[in-house]
Amino acid sequence: MDCGGGGIKASVLDAAGTMHAQPVRASTPYPLPPSRLVSVISSLAEQLPAADRVTVGMPGMLRHGVVVATPHYVTKAGPRTRVLPELVLHWSGFDMRSAVEEALGLPALVLNDAEVHGAGVVAGAGLEMILTLGTGLGNAVFDGGALAPHVELSQGPVKWGLTYDDYIGEHERLRLGDAMWSRRVRNVIEALRPMYLWDRLYVGGGNSRRISAAVLGRLGDDVVVVPNSAGIVGGVRAWELQLPRAGAPRPLEG
Repeated sequence: MDCGGGGIKASVLDAAGTMHAQPVRASTPYPLPPSRLVSVISSLAEQLPAADRVTVGMPGMLRHGVVVATPHYVTKAGPRTRVLPELVLHWSGFDMRSAVEEALGLPALVLNDAEVHGAGVVAGAGLEMILTLGTGLGNAVFDGGALAPHVELSQGPVKWGLTYDDYIGEHERLRLGDAMWSRRVRNVIEALRPMYLWDRLYVGGGNSRRISAAVLGRLGDDVVVVPNSAGIVGGVRAWELQLPRAGAPRPLEG
């Protein structure tokens, strides 16, 4: 289950990552409290063959399947619209993994969507990072194939009071056009390079194919553009990842 700011899509794969059903899709409905997202996921699952487990990728900061914060689903009508305080409250601390497991009756793995995407492409050697370009910016880091604790770059400030989501998200791509937007993408990559010093950077997401040829030629040999379909394969490979502090968090004592 790939849950984005504009659409939610799902398919069924075997253990090798071969797709066994054509993807089904639904537009992301707004406003979107947790129960409504779980309902959409259930509806898509009903249109697919039976499965043994489910992987859900969604935007935001998640720990052990629990939502800490999510940027799009707390808005009234989608990205760049008014944030509804009641939705912030509903989403904060919501146990998405348990809700999906209860709704589908299957073991579930719930991760940030870029983490799932990265699971589909990393080689498992050195420090690898992925940036996903879509509604906003997604990111994940892997060290020797193990998923590092998540940092929500999308909400970091860039300039002019804009976050990374704002600066290179879909809204700005449409406003600027692909050529100028591509230059912004390169600026972001070059700004992040000395911070992460990656061995390999993957650039994926639905808008990665829109990066201009001129910019692609200047990104460097350590940057690889990967197809958006990697997010599908990642749904299988994510189960093999070494996750940070794997398992459910222990309750506090005292």
